[in-house]
Amino acid sequence: MPAMIATNALAGMLMLTMWQGVTAACAAAALPAVAAASDLRFAMDEIAAQFQRETGQAVRMSYGSSGNYFRQIEQGAPFEIFMSADESFVLRLHEAKRTEDRGVLYAVGRIVLFAPKGAGWRPDAAFEGLRAALAAKTIRRFAIANPEHAPYGRAAEQSLRKLGLWDAARPHLVNGENVAQAAQFASGGSADGGIFAYSLALSPAVAKQGTFVLVPEHLHEPLRQRMVLVRGAGATARAFYAYLQQPAARVVFERYGFKPPVER
Repeated sequence: MPAMIATNALAGMLMLTMWQGVTAACAAAALPAVAAASDLRFAMDEIAAQFQRETGQAVRMSYGSSGNYFRQIEQGAPFEIFMSADESFVLRLHEAKRTEDRGVLYAVGRIVLFAPKGAGWRPDAAFEGLRAALAAKTIRRFAIANPEHAPYGRAAEQSLRKLGLWDAARPHLVNGENVAQAAQFASGGSADGGIFAYSLALSPAVAKQGTFVLVPEHLHEPLRQRMVLVRGAGATARAFYAYLQQPAARVVFERYGFKPPVER
């Protein structure tokens, strides 16, 4: 009898643990899902936590390349807010009637040229250090986000082309799936340098791994970042979307190097 009681108690504990796990998973799934460009990771983690403290409401953040999220939302993925690093993806979704409207600009991004410690070259705004390192064949791998679907990778390619360095750099390119992965490659020892988002370079974890310089804005098209409510967005998503346009969120965006947006 005692053994049966112990077995029943153990079964009860296991059932309770399983129920708690299912409940937690369901609660997480019930949170509004926000699809955000990966350059936003540090800023948005902070803003989402701030929103939860102030309102008691929470959202579920996902980070990746804007192009990939564009395709997912176009195919019906259940995101409620889309924060793109390229406004054209938002405008195309609006044309496809996937969003409530054309959305709003929330930031203008910048890119940096980064060299990790011990790379043997120093970044400069004219890219002369990189040019010399490529000529000396001391660059084995150079990281950027994939230009095919990541706006920050496209800006990196535009900058290298404008300076006449694309052909020299291309054999050494390591393409990150998104700009956060490119930053990881460049700062984590997998590459001898890279071009990625200023917002990521400002994070202590990345900044301490090397040196960087802002890439002059005239070398690439503006990184105009637009967000929008996806059709069917709920009340919490709408509240968060409004919060992202308030001064409290703007302060965080600017601290991570994002310029205030200007509609045109």
